[in-house]
Amino acid sequence: MPSTVVHAGFALLLAAGLLKGAYDRPALAVVLLVVVLPEIDSFLGPVMPGAHRTVGHTFVLPAAAGLLLYYDTRVRDVSVVRERFADRGVRVAWVALFVHCFAHVFLDWAHLDGVNALWPLHDRFFRLEGELLLSTADGVVQTFVDIDVDPETGDRRVDAGGSGTTETVHVNNPVEPGSPAELAEQETIDRRFPIANRGWRLYLVLVGGFTVIARRLQSDPPADVEE
Repeated sequence: MPSTVVHAGFALLLAAGLLKGAYDRPALAVVLLVVVLPEIDSFLGPVMPGAHRTVGHTFVLPAAAGLLLYYDTRVRDVSVVRERFADRGVRVAWVALFVHCFAHVFLDWAHLDGVNALWPLHDRFFRLEGELLLSTADGVVQTFVDIDVDPETGDRRVDAGGSGTTETVHVNNPVEPGSPAELAEQETIDRRFPIANRGWRLYLVLVGGFTVIARRLQSDPPADVEE
């Protein structure tokens, strides 16, 4: 699974491209804080089966936050965020929400058992798995969403990568490196805090760090000189 460090590296890349006019240490601190928050659900595992990849990795939370932020900044006559943090704060808030989705939740959606995407509205894990290709024989082929039609009844079944529920799915993490049954049988519990367990993940961490340093060292372009 992508480590918190990998999520942070990806977040730094997105922040460098999106925080136009607001790229500084406080803004980066907010972005990094938001991108690591979903991992808090790991600590709920001992009291809630299947909490990891559920409580903090649901699509429902960022959707609700996005609607609330849109209402506050676009619909209300007086925006709480804009009044307190000015337009810069609004930009940082939207970027932080974007990073939360694309640098963490959606990235975990494509690994291991995926995420409990619609919790608490619907308890089921979904994983983004499949392929999309252009074939000279079959045309456009995609396997991310599988649609089966029962020839006898005509009923249609759509499979979007659904797996189990919080009762049947356990995603290992440093707090719970195994299911309760597995941990009960182990004499020594090996808690590993991953940094990068794939080459591309280490690459992403290094590129994220390089981007921050390069952005910091860049100088402003020279002003046009009028003749």
